[in-house]
This record gives sequence, structure tokens and C-alpha cells, in this order.
Amino acid sequence: MITATKQKVLFLTLALSMAVWAPLTHASGPGFSMGGPEGKNGNCLDCHGTSGKVGSRFFIDPVKYRHTNHARIGCPACHDGAVAAGHPAVKTASTKTDCRFCHTDIAGEYARSSHAGNTPCNGCHDPHRAMTPSEISGNDINKMCAGCHDHYGITASHAKWLPQAELHIEMLPCITCHTGSKNYVINMYIINRQGIPHLGKFEPAGYDELKRLAGGKDILSMIDTNGDHYISLAELRNFNTNPEYKGLHLQGMMTPETVTHSFQILDNRRDCTFCHASGPGAMQTSFIAIPEENGTFRKVPVEKGAVLEALQSTPDFYMTGKTRNSILNKVGLLIIVGGMVMPVGHGFLRYLSRNIRNRKENRHE
Repeated sequence: MITATKQKVLFLTLALSMAVWAPLTHASGPGFSMGGPEGKNGNCLDCHGTSGKVGSRFFIDPVKYRHTNHARIGCPACHDGAVAAGHPAVKTASTKTDCRFCHTDIAGEYARSSHAGNTPCNGCHDPHRAMTPSEISGNDINKMCAGCHDHYGITASHAKWLPQAELHIEMLPCITCHTGSKNYVINMYIINRQGIPHLGKFEPAGYDELKRLAGGKDILSMIDTNGDHYISLAELRNFNTNPEYKGLHLQGMMTPETVTHSFQILDNRRDCTFCHASGPGAMQTSFIAIPEENGTFRKVPVEKGAVLEALQSTPDFYMTGKTRNSILNKVGLLIIVGGMVMPVGHGFLRYLSRNIRNRKENRHE
């Protein structure tokens, strides 16, 4: 655990080191220029941004990397050994700064979690694709968890107490149940079948595919037809019924409003009413998640009540309780009433005809 004093020392050391690295990097050869169009990263990406030069293991996608905060502080902030040793001539020059130098609060929270000691930060996070929680899809969050947690094993262990365990696991990010948050929101993704036609698994549709379907325009225009950057219930319905997008669907995932690293088993998540009842008002808050070219997702607000329109607007998401659908309520009531008509009616008629039946029985005696 890093104390506040140690933290200040580490930051001071890092700042002083960066001041020393700056002149060195200009004199260390073409791989370490701090200037140029890409600032601190430009010449590093000359090699690492081309898979043909460094291979898949050391390849860094420039488009996705440039979006991250790590790109803003520069490669030498973490890869100090590469600069000092005159990389690329020296193969062992790749020492990395500890993530706790910058992410002290998260490191402390993680150290108290059930995952502490099982894997370092980069066991789950790619530092060259660092994104904020709001920019990553629930599907990608679960893929990170699947790096250690076998899907079939997790499904089997949850099935011991959770009905339709596989469906729940596919429709929820793991962190919805295994981290604490006061409120939750519904993020809706445009999905389609991946792999085998008609049989493949539904996953969020990719940027390139949706850009093509949008005719090169902003992907959001496929749903936000009036261009006000706000999705109405009518626009959701129009998207779902548009024949041009027949293979696409909207899938809703309940996601924590605040994401933490305090991975834990919370007993109240085993209570069905946590989700399937009149929950927090934030569960009524919805967003459409639009994929971006850099691998992130842009969240666009949706008119309140989208989840209530389950059949018309979000066919792959349904919650009972506060988010119950009015049509399903009426259908369910009709089924119950219809089921009661025969036994109640039959019993009532037998009650009215009891005297007649008694007289007939007396005659036979």
C-alpha cells in the first residue's frame, strides 16, 4: 500500500525524470523524439504503430491509443528503461512504471477486493487502450472477466441459485452484481449476429459495419433522425421497424452508474427484487451507446420510459416491477382471468343446481 508521503515522492520523482528524459529523447535516435506531430509518442508509433515492423505482440493501434490519457503523458512516462538504454538497439529496455504511481485511489480500493493478489492491473486492462467506464461496452467488460473466469464454469456456479443463469450473464456486465453502486442506468447497444448467419451469437455491431449502413454519415443518424442528439421513443420504434436495419436489434444492459474496483459478492444481488421490482429511479435512465472508430462508445440520452416500451422499443430487454410493460400486464391479467373462468364458473353453476341434483339423487334411492 502506498502512503500519501510515498505518493508525493513518487510523483516528484516521475516529474523530475520526465524533465531529464526530454533532452535525452531528442538525442537517442529516431525512436524517441518528443516532438513531431504526435508529441511525446510520434516516433514510437512509427514502429509500434505498424504491425509489420514489430509484430502483433508489440503492435499498438494508433487510432485507439491516441484517444487515451496515457497517450497524452507520453510513452517514456511508463517505458523509461527504453529511453535510458537507447532502444531499439537494446532488447531488454522495457521497464514499466507501476500503475499505482498515478492510480493510487484505485490501487487502494483494488487491494481490499477479493481479486487482490490474483492479477496485476494489466491482467485486465490494456494500458494502450485505456478507456473510461462510460466508453466501454458491457460486452467488452465481460470479455475482460472471461480472461480468468471460464464462461461455462461461471454459468454452472450461478445456475445453482440463479434461474436462467446463462441469459442473465449475457445480459448483464459482471460488475453490475459484483461491485457496489447506488444507482444503475440502462445502456442500449445496436447488436447483430456475429459469425454463422442465423446461428451466431448476438454482439454489439462494429463501427465499420454501422458506418456503411449509415451511408458514411454519423452512425447516430440511423436512430436520431432529427439530429437533436436526443433519442425519443418514436425514434426507437422507427429504428426497430426500419426494413433497412432488419438484422439489427437493440440490447439493453443494466450498468452501474459508478464503477468501482471493489470486486465482491453482494448478498442483495441474490434477491430477485433488486432488479425485478420498483428499483431506483436511475434504472429509468437510458442511453444509446454508439460505437466510435477508436474503439470507444459514445453515450446519447434516451427519452425516459424507454425500458417501459420493452416490446415496441427494446425487444431484448425486459424488467418487471417499476419497468413493467403495460401491454404485458394486460395480457397477463387476461390469462389469469381466462384461467379462472372455467373453474369458478363451473363451481358457481354446481352451487346453483345443488337442489336439482339432490332431488334426482333422492329419487334414485
